[in-house]
Formats: sequence, structure tokens, C-alpha cells
Amino acid sequence: MRTQTENAARVVVIGAGMAGARLAGRVPGVTVIGEEAHAPYNRVLLAEVLAGRYEPDVIALPPAEVRRGVRVVRIDRAERRVLCDDGVVVGYERLVLATGSNPVLPPLRGLGHLLPDGVHPFRTLDDCLALRAAVRPGVRAVVIGGGLLGVSAARALAECGAQVVLAQQGEHLMERQLDAEAAGMLRRHLEALGVEVHTECRVRGLRCTDGAAPAVRAVELADGYELEAELTVLACGVRPRTGLAQAAGLEVRKGVVVDDELRTSDPYIHAVGDCAEHAGTVYGLAGAALEQADVLAEVLAGRPARYAGTRALTRLTLRSPAADPVADGATGSLDLAAFGDSRPMPGDDVIRLADATRGAYRTVVVRGDRLAGGVLFGDLAAVGTLARTWQDDDPLPADMSLLHLLTNDGGF
Repeated sequence: MRTQTENAARVVVIGAGMAGARLAGRVPGVTVIGEEAHAPYNRVLLAEVLAGRYEPDVIALPPAEVRRGVRVVRIDRAERRVLCDDGVVVGYERLVLATGSNPVLPPLRGLGHLLPDGVHPFRTLDDCLALRAAVRPGVRAVVIGGGLLGVSAARALAECGAQVVLAQQGEHLMERQLDAEAAGMLRRHLEALGVEVHTECRVRGLRCTDGAAPAVRAVELADGYELEAELTVLACGVRPRTGLAQAAGLEVRKGVVVDDELRTSDPYIHAVGDCAEHAGTVYGLAGAALEQADVLAEVLAGRPARYAGTRALTRLTLRSPAADPVADGATGSLDLAAFGDSRPMPGDDVIRLADATRGAYRTVVVRGDRLAGGVLFGDLAAVGTLARTWQDDDPLPADMSLLHLLTNDGGF
């Protein structure tokens, strides 16, 4: 393949995901190199595409100049250039790694480097479109993983008419965000949609057909039970993509280590988004990726800016079946929001409000004079005030009661 060298760009971004696209929209003259053939899109809305509510063009991000379908294979730090798989070499003054993350493929029997037919990760738009093409009413689908991504995938598949089983290894759904009571409400809501939920359920392997093109037929559990499956969705988390950084000799721990200016161990290279590790934390959240891109845009423009971490709010909208008595009659949906640490520690103050008839649940944890976290399910009227209080990390007014935190909208 003939090598072609382009003129050096002031800023080159590797990765055209949400972080890379956001940065390109704020820094003029950026060269963005992206592996996917699609234009940048909002990954948060992939479940809506899977459910058929949105077409791919609806979740597209504002236009950005991206060299699509091109993979960077090497970073030459000495010459300050990157080598692409199409033979093009691009020089840079500053390089930004926005390489994102890969889905975790669990060590299951029957799951090799090449996925059997019917087994799908759920990370990219191509993953989503392949799954949407495969799902049909009545198909048996097993989702492995009960975090935010697994819950979103299970809900979307159920809306497509699939017979869905959700297998979660932990004690309850969305363990990172929810307490047990809120997770129980979420489980009941999914079950009302027709999703069969199994918690404390360890998957051992996949049973596939024999031959040159094996296809999944069942998911094997550790206790020997088998879940019939024509489709299997792997929603077992993500892992930062750090291969390029490691090969280039940059400092990598869980992710590519960056400082408060999102600078790596090489002063000419930055990292943002899912691949970046700041102060020991890899966020893996869209909100953090966008915030990091905004800070880096200021840094690259020569203006003082520091990234101090992200206090991100997780939100999920759940469509309700018509027969669900807790469904909102106007929208047919139920909302969930979680932020901070909702697991109380000794000495914390906790208040919970619940209305079983409306399916509404709220809890907040106060640590000292600050809001540590909370969960709201069903009725999110107070989420704006609570989220701002938590995100700003301001002391709570001495005369504010805990009850007021949850009933500033007039209560239930």
C-alpha cells in the first residue's frame, strides 16, 4: 500500500464518538479520524433505535468533518504523526485520544474470538442495526448483564415483541446506581413489559450448533439450567480502548492517565472520554466525555481551564404497557434518575418517600452538610433541584429539612 503524507494538522483527534465530535465542534480546524463508517451519533439513544422509535439519522450529532472508516494503527511520538490503515500519515501539533471503549466479552464456554451467529454486543450503531435486523416478534432473546445497558436492551427487545430473559449476576438490577428498593421497582416494571428477570444468576457458557458457522441455541447457567436463546445480547460492561496509547509508551492504568488539563504523560497528547483515566477514575459516561471535551477545547485555545471530575446523573425512560397501573397516561412512560452514592454510610441521614399506587419512589442520602446521592423513580418533578444541589456540591442550608429536598414540588 502506498504511503501518503498529509500536511501536519494543529489538532488531530483519534475517535469520532461523542467526545471527539464535541471537541471538533468547539476547536476550529480539527482533523478527526474515526473507525466507524457512520457519522458521529449519540450512543445514549441506541436503545431507541433498537426499539424502532428512532431511525439512525435522528441520533446523528451536529455535522463534523470526519475521516470515516479509517483506523489509526500507530502513533509516532518522536515525529508527531499518526499512521492510518489506509496508508495515510497525518502529522500533528497536538493529538487527542478519544478512542472510547470496547464491550467486555465474558469468558464463557462457546464464546470465541468470532461470535457465534445470534450473539451480539450492544455498543455501536452497527451492533444496534444488526440486532434490530435479527429481532422479530416471538424470538427468544437472552440479555446477559443487568446494568444500565442491559436494562435498556432488554426493554427495547421486549418492545419489539421478543420473548426476553435478563440474566444479572448481582443481587439486583443496576447495582451501581440503584438501591435494592428502587431496583425492585425497576424489576417489576420490566416484568410488566414481559421481561423475565433472573438475579444472582451466573452464566457459564453458550450452547451452539456444530459446523463451520455455529449459531447460539441456549445460554447455560452455572446451576446447569439452560435458557433457550435464538438471540443473545452481551451487556457485561465496557473496557477502555488503550491499545494505541500502550503501544506508544504512554502511561496507562485502567485507562490512559491524564491530568487536570486532560494531558497524558506526553505533553503533546491528550485523552478524553471513555478511554481517559482522571484521578484514578474512568467514567465511561456520556456526560463526563462531553465535559472533558469542553475543558480540553478551552485548554487547546490557550485559555485557563481545569477538569475537576464529573458528577454525572443517570437517567432512563421506561415505556409502560397499557395495562400498567403506574404508567403515566399522557406519555406511557416511567422515568428513573440516580446520582451520587445512594448507599448510606454510618452517620448519614436518609429519607425515603414512596407512593405504591403511583409507582413513585424517592430517596436521598445526606452526608454531613452535603447531598451524597439519591434515587428517584416514577415521579421526577424534584430531580432538577436535587441534581443541581448535588452537582454544585454546595452545603445544604441549615434551615432546610430533608423532607423539603424531596417535596419542593409540593410532595406526592
